[in-house]
Amino acid sequence: MAGDAIARYLERLRSERGFSPRTLASYRLDLRALAALALSDAAGAAAPSPAGRGAVAADAPSAPVEPDWLAVNEHRVRRWVAANARAGLSARSIARRLSAWRGFFDWLASQGEALANPARGVRAPRAPRRLPKALAPDVAVRFAGATPGDGFEGARDQAMLELFYSSGLRLSELTSLDLRHFDGPPAASTGWIDLDEAELTVRGKGGRSRTVPIGRAARQALQHWLAERAAWCAAHPGCDERALFLSGRGRRLANRTVQARLKRLAIARGVPADVHPHVLRHSFASHLLQSSGDLRAVQELLGHASIATTQVYTSLDFQRLAAVYDAAHPRARRRGDS
Repeated sequence: MAGDAIARYLERLRSERGFSPRTLASYRLDLRALAALALSDAAGAAAPSPAGRGAVAADAPSAPVEPDWLAVNEHRVRRWVAANARAGLSARSIARRLSAWRGFFDWLASQGEALANPARGVRAPRAPRRLPKALAPDVAVRFAGATPGDGFEGARDQAMLELFYSSGLRLSELTSLDLRHFDGPPAASTGWIDLDEAELTVRGKGGRSRTVPIGRAARQALQHWLAERAAWCAAHPGCDERALFLSGRGRRLANRTVQARLKRLAIARGVPADVHPHVLRHSFASHLLQSSGDLRAVQELLGHASIATTQVYTSLDFQRLAAVYDAAHPRARRRGDS
């Protein structure tokens, strides 16, 4: 059957490496593109689809037969990269797809179903470097330190804001938090808080768990929210007993709701930026690095598998220093100078 090797590989990623359903879905699309490449004839192997910008022939559904993986060679992979780059597929997307293909071919080789890895020596086009956006330290402190709103929503939104900035959480990590660790049912907690120890535990990308501290201001905001939550649940039986953050219907707060509430809060507090959860995560990282200079500690707190991912914040810090220099040094060359 078509995709039998792909299905077996994805099951390995799920069971042995703990990949999330969203990550597995991305890998499935990437490997279907590889299957289409393996099934196409050599003349049309890398031809981009006329369907539109970024749409490529390799994205077509795989045929109902197992592809001939040995038919894919390095030359065809290079042609595919070149054609898709011309068609407008981003360098990041091409790099992600090549990474998925390399892992798949390595697995095929270990199963005796491939002799070499045709994607191993192929590199994606260089992507433009995008530095993460971060609030200025004074803006972040003013944003988080503003007087919170009253009642259920005000206490909840302030606690979420403080946690994002205090602990550098990803959006999905925050919404998955439970009041404490639950063994189940239906499943054991993947994230929870421990206010007595002033720390929380989350499971991030790649199924990696980490424990990070909860700052003093965030701890106070959480205590206030928990009191409001308890009173609200007492008046509304049937609310989710596990979820830390609840909607007005007593259910676990959805990602999109958190994003919308954070934007609304920023506008209400006069923050001159498009604020979303990752802006606060970037602010947490860059401000901590500016103060401590400890890149390895920031890596651990963010849950990055590689320190190379964290090193982008050193460039962000240099940009801030360069801006201070340009604005303050008497010999600095300012914009408009000749």
